[in-house]
Amino acid sequence: MEKYIIVVAGGKGLRMGGDIPKQFIPIKGKPVLMRTLEAFHVYDEHIHIILVLPVDQQDYWKQLCATYGFMLPHRVADGGKTRFHSVKNGLALVDDPDSLVGVHDGVRPFVSQEVIAACYDAACEKQAVIPVIGVVETVRRMETEEQSVTVPRDRYKLVQTPQVFTASLLKQAYGQPYTSAFTDDASVVEALGHPVYLVPGNRENIKLTTPFDLKVAEVLV
Repeated sequence: MEKYIIVVAGGKGLRMGGDIPKQFIPIKGKPVLMRTLEAFHVYDEHIHIILVLPVDQQDYWKQLCATYGFMLPHRVADGGKTRFHSVKNGLALVDDPDSLVGVHDGVRPFVSQEVIAACYDAACEKQAVIPVIGVVETVRRMETEEQSVTVPRDRYKLVQTPQVFTASLLKQAYGQPYTSAFTDDASVVEALGHPVYLVPGNRENIKLTTPFDLKVAEVLV
């Protein structure tokens, strides 16, 4: 089956406290987003990479590619007003209805090759697969503004990307009207009544959001 990956990178970097969108911040001499795209190219040099960027960031991305000599093949789609609309725009560039399509956060450059492979391999059979890791902290649920209770953490998982689906299923899911309940691709697919299956993720596959995350990233490279 043909494989696609839609890399969604629409962050403005506000929580990073800087002027550069977080996906463009360099880690040891290379922008985060380039490291993310390279992870999927290493997994499969024939995978179709679709990068979704806000229109007002696309010229800057082209400049970065020229500056760093970044020649990895990819197509660019316009970012939308929400993640849902961005993914939908990326899906419009998926031509093969019988392919597998992954969706990945542009600021998760440390997804392992094993996790990428596990997601795509499982999606061949299960149609909808996401990577997850266990919760290691104690978790409490707020009952009121002042009262809370401990909940069993073994009943909860932290969700990562790439989330991988058959193209026909994902296109059908993204044909639904948008709702704020759609927090990731799995939630969009589940709204159709289709089950989503889990595979183990890797704990290094963090989403770079804060300055602290960048310090961790410098160690992981």
